Amino acid sequence: MSVIGIIAEYNPFHKGHAYQVAQARRLSEASTVIAVMSGHITQRGEITIFDKWSRAQAAVLSGVDLVLELPAVFAVRSAQYFAAGGVRLLHSLGIVNHLSFGAEEAEIGALSAAAAALDDPKVVELLKAGLDDGKTYAAAMAHALVAGGHSTAKFIIAPNNILGVEYLRALKKYAPEITPLPIRRIGSDYHGTEISGEYSSATAIRQAFRSCLPLSSSVLDTLPPTTIAMTENLFASGWAPTDPSLLDNAVLSRIRRMTDIQLQSVPELSEGLENRLRKAANQAGTKLELMTLLKSKRYPYSRLQRIMAHLLLGSDPAQISGFDQSGPAYARVLALNPRGQAALRRISQHACIPVITKTTAHLNSRTYHSGHFTSLQSMLAFDIAATDIFSLCLPNSINRKGGLDFSRSAFHAPMS
Repeated sequence: MSVIGIIAEYNPFHKGHAYQVAQARRLSEASTVIAVMSGHITQRGEITIFDKWSRAQAAVLSGVDLVLELPAVFAVRSAQYFAAGGVRLLHSLGIVNHLSFGAEEAEIGALSAAAAALDDPKVVELLKAGLDDGKTYAAAMAHALVAGGHSTAKFIIAPNNILGVEYLRALKKYAPEITPLPIRRIGSDYHGTEISGEYSSATAIRQAFRSCLPLSSSVLDTLPPTTIAMTENLFASGWAPTDPSLLDNAVLSRIRRMTDIQLQSVPELSEGLENRLRKAANQAGTKLELMTLLKSKRYPYSRLQRIMAHLLLGSDPAQISGFDQSGPAYARVLALNPRGQAALRRISQHACIPVITKTTAHLNSRTYHSGHFTSLQSMLAFDIAATDIFSLCLPNSINRKGGLDFSRSAFHAPMS
């Protein structure tokens, strides 16, 4: 039985995602599709538009068989760590044969050449120089590959191509037996902000969700028919869309109260920024104002967003480094159908990490607040914290309860 894995955010799950799933299943002739999905905070440090169970449900209703959560300690990271976390989780299941990912140009040869070039000493030196000069990892990587003659600027600067290169590097290091399968993106640009037909970007869809109520037919046309009713119910019941600005005061008060040593220990915050960060937090009245004051070549919006997320999560660099060494400690189920259930039975026989179907079997509300954790519990605690942060952004205050991870269970879909 062939199994294909996908690493995604599904924020939200739209027709472009459904297209990739269908193409991946067809091209790989896979009987089962397993998605590893970010929880409640994305790679760019943003709060997701819908809760993770609903996003997983949308995926399962539209072609995915099993959705597992990518732990927050890997999800809220730059491209290389996000990719490595997802690949290592899929590899740990013991049954995945292929990895599919979207790319602006699904040229496996060009992507593989770029991935291999990052081991070239000249490119490594150029990459290090770019990072030392204040470039983001993605910008430094793109510059190093182009300057080293291994890629073109147009090809490598595309966001999905950059992530694709990191997937290939992670496969080579952690799962060489898994075959990569890039699928060319269709529809609007990754960063497009306008609804432009049924294959619009997730960015445009999120923007429309937050500004076009009630939802227009053009916005609903971007979603698979199987998930439209679910989406409308989330809006009607006050579970969507999230409003991240509800965290502004929490972010500002957190920064204003932190000591120099505490600020210096925040992941992705380089030496020297702590003073600028505190000064900006004292001047700003909103997180947007804070980000505007801090944004620079070295600190683009995505990196600043991740820093803010780590501030709220209480991430510790030493702990994160330990997780990077060990890899994902569990496979947590968010949604599945009967094919996914059959895959879980196979995973139970071949996986080298435990499968979590019920959070309280590993960490309950009492032990969570004790602070005494095993390594697995420490990783899981970040997922629970991310959910508690997410719930504070829900539009209806009645829904802003803590501890949702202890009460919500995986979505089980009937076979269509």
